Amino acid sequence: MNKQPSVGLFVTCLVDLFRPNVGFAAIKLLEDAGCSVTVPELQTCCGQPAYNSGDAADAREIAKQVIAAFEGFDYVVGPSGSCMGMIRVHYPEMFPTDAAWRGRADSVAEKSHELLSFLRDVLGVESLNVRFEETATYHDSCSGLREMGVKSQPRDLLGHVSGLTLNEMAESEVCCGFGGTFCVKYPKISQRIVADKVKNIVDTGATTLLGGDLGCLLNIAGRLKREQSQVKVYHAAEVLAGLTEVPPIGDPE
Repeated sequence: MNKQPSVGLFVTCLVDLFRPNVGFAAIKLLEDAGCSVTVPELQTCCGQPAYNSGDAADAREIAKQVIAAFEGFDYVVGPSGSCMGMIRVHYPEMFPTDAAWRGRADSVAEKSHELLSFLRDVLGVESLNVRFEETATYHDSCSGLREMGVKSQPRDLLGHVSGLTLNEMAESEVCCGFGGTFCVKYPKISQRIVADKVKNIVDTGATTLLGGDLGCLLNIAGRLKREQSQVKVYHAAEVLAGLTEVPPIGDPE
């Protein structure tokens, strides 16, 4: 019998604090695909806010904690291209003169994956016994797309969801305006970007917006609510796992 691959689930701060259902969906999808899943209790933030703000020292200390918590697993998987991009792309860059930690960072980076691409590209998941009677459109998050190569994988998986119709929006690859600390530093620019994104979503006629990064989805859901739109927002993992009985993202629970 083949050994179950061990997966350390990197939950992410936003999922932990604002949308635990995404974490439950990730666990279900991974276990259904034959993985042994562990959520390390010592995990914390990936360090991206500190890193993007120029606080290299604290970002390195956070990275060390994450590396130590996850290096014992076959794979490190998270439901966020942004966080997993931080671990896979930027952790190795943070230790240019520390050979020991650079080696450990490289090792963890090489086995780190965004959830939807891991399911499709590594595990080869295709068929899904799930139904979602909605017309949806999909937003490609910046880090997931550009750092982790996530584009076709979520669409491939969603194509196996019974009852789901996927209408592509214009400029699906354009930023939603969140950008971590960008929306705080440049609020007026951020508001204009998300307003354009919402218009493109509404123009598709979709009843639901899907995506793979909770930061983007929270930002867009907030704008949709302010514009009194009826478009619902879910993380794609929630739909793929059949865990859509909870209120949509941005609605009171």
